Amino acid sequence: MSGDKKQAKKVISSGNAELDGRMGGGLPRGTLGLIEGNSGSGKSVLSQQIMWGALQDGYTVSLFSSENSVKSLVPQMSSIDLDIMEFLLLGKFRVYPVEFSHLGDNAVTELIQAMKRENEYSRDLIVVDSLTSAIIHTTHEQSILNFFEEAKRLCAQGVTILVTLHNQAVASDIVGSIRSMCDAHINLKAEQDGQKLVKILEVAKIRGAASVTGDIVGFDVEPGWGMRVIPISKARG
Repeated sequence: MSGDKKQAKKVISSGNAELDGRMGGGLPRGTLGLIEGNSGSGKSVLSQQIMWGALQDGYTVSLFSSENSVKSLVPQMSSIDLDIMEFLLLGKFRVYPVEFSHLGDNAVTELIQAMKRENEYSRDLIVVDSLTSAIIHTTHEQSILNFFEEAKRLCAQGVTILVTLHNQAVASDIVGSIRSMCDAHINLKAEQDGQKLVKILEVAKIRGAASVTGDIVGFDVEPGWGMRVIPISKARG
């Protein structure tokens, strides 16, 4: 996508029409987004879907991952029909594995500095999956808020930032402050319904969305297909 075409397109699309419809048409560029959820709720899959959609539209993407290396990410995304190899080879997609346990209290500070350096290359989308382990090794709550404040400043320069977070990793008062700072908040849940594990997606807010948000929907992650939005009634059986 040329610079002019990128300017014409105002959103980061997931590449999934059903999912975009639930997200008000996609994430407006310059958004600071939070994907929050419990273990196994699909946070990484949703962030991968959005990264793939951005790459398909010609945007450049950088991922800071505590969950995957390049070696593990490629087959994982390929298994749900999200092929990223070409984008990696072309330098359109960069993956930075991070081990926050080695950084201790400096984890969130080092991360935001790395994101600032990456933004110097005019990346369109920066994803952190996940911030949970960085927060676990941080003893000062204010540094967590500082991270999101600095991320917000980066977004004001035009980059879109997406952060995934386990919803039990942060004290409730800090979580409230984080949610208010973010332009987009997507909440995921994995609930046990009898013998069935039900995945639920709630679009709590997306500021500047092209259409109304606030939907609560179920979704499946199917091998060879990816994310598939399904009605809540069907999801819960």
